[in-house]
Amino acid sequence: MNNNDIVIRLRYALTISNADMLKIFKLGGLEITNERLANILKRQEKETVRDQNLSMEELERFMNGLILSQRGIKKDTAGQPLPSTFDMQKEADINNVVLKKLKIAMMYTSADYQSFFKSAGIEVSNAELSAVLRRPDHRNYRPAGNRYLRNILKGMALEYRQKKA
Repeated sequence: MNNNDIVIRLRYALTISNADMLKIFKLGGLEITNERLANILKRQEKETVRDQNLSMEELERFMNGLILSQRGIKKDTAGQPLPSTFDMQKEADINNVVLKKLKIAMMYTSADYQSFFKSAGIEVSNAELSAVLRRPDHRNYRPAGNRYLRNILKGMALEYRQKKA
């Protein structure tokens, strides 16, 4: 999966309008135009580089904006806003960070993720899911392959789209 494919699938699953997409990017600290958004929402060829239309930083800004749009600004004990974190350091981190930030933004539990996996037609154990959601420096951390993210997004789309029909 490439970076803009993640945004396309999230947009579809959560039924996010173009105007809301622009707001989410803006909340994440990235001003984009309608033309740039159209480019981001255009499917890439499979042979192209992962970040041809959307860089790793821009994807993380989108995820941070999604958190802010759903949960609001997090404040410290003194009431000062806390800055968003940027956890994507290398390409192998992308899927794990997206899964974690999606869980935070939408207030999902592991049971929600299990439900999405079940809707997508696969089974993932709690231990396996827990390993994917851990910090990279944890001894039981496991990188999330495209399979995890693709099936979470597919399950979300199936569950949310089915409820609206």
